[in-house]
Amino acid sequence: MIRRSGVSVAISAVCVGMGALIAATGFAGPDKISFPDGYEKGVLYGTVDRYDIKQFRELYATPEAVKAVREGKPIPRGTVLTLVQYAVKLDEKGNPVKGPDGHFVKAGGPAGYTVMEKRQGWGAEYPAEWRNGEWEYAVFTKDRTPNAKANANTKACFDCHKPHEKQDFVMTLASLSGTALGAARRPSGPGTVAIAEFLFGPEKITVKQGQTITWTNVDDSPHQVTVQGESTLRTPVLLKGQSTALKFDYEGTYGYICGLHPGMKGQIEVTK
Repeated sequence: MIRRSGVSVAISAVCVGMGALIAATGFAGPDKISFPDGYEKGVLYGTVDRYDIKQFRELYATPEAVKAVREGKPIPRGTVLTLVQYAVKLDEKGNPVKGPDGHFVKAGGPAGYTVMEKRQGWGAEYPAEWRNGEWEYAVFTKDRTPNAKANANTKACFDCHKPHEKQDFVMTLASLSGTALGAARRPSGPGTVAIAEFLFGPEKITVKQGQTITWTNVDDSPHQVTVQGESTLRTPVLLKGQSTALKFDYEGTYGYICGLHPGMKGQIEVTK
């Protein structure tokens, strides 16, 4: 059982915040975006292994966007970023199989696509706490047709990208510009949880009553610790390198997820 009053929050993150939870009804953003035929002729600028959902992703950009950011210029209007999703091969224990390059091995062709596109004047109809500049988002099925179910919840895309406003809402900007530094160092030690590769590590942790646990995000993607129970406690969104801490004053078992990526799960056991 979780008693909200028994958990205190200490934040060391800088410039974090959450967009308001606003229903997407009445906005036709995804309808503005057509499937980007020929995306594969653009620049493959990054790949992502998603441990939480056992998925491999490729990131493509229009050449003009890559040229601009690598010359130190803003991302131009007309930019299209395409995220291609793949199922992955699993071993006998259900874990993703890695290839010689250290990444997940694809199992078949694309399973779906997520596209973000920037055009002049787009996004003007959204409230400030939601708007991602001039970007819109759309999801497509493996057949390259609009995914109506996913497109009804593109608010989740705005929420996930909103903390990256200072880099034009593109969380992979470092990879796009060719300045990515690689994997960040994972913190370790008592009462410490690293958020890396879309996993909480360790997934299960035991602490004494009154002890503080600190989470540090080393992923390029933002994450949010969300403690579940009779009431829900959400920390601010954490960007890469940022940390948050919770103090647990009562015995019990605390389950938690990432508020932005619910497939990421962890558990805390608090003892006397």
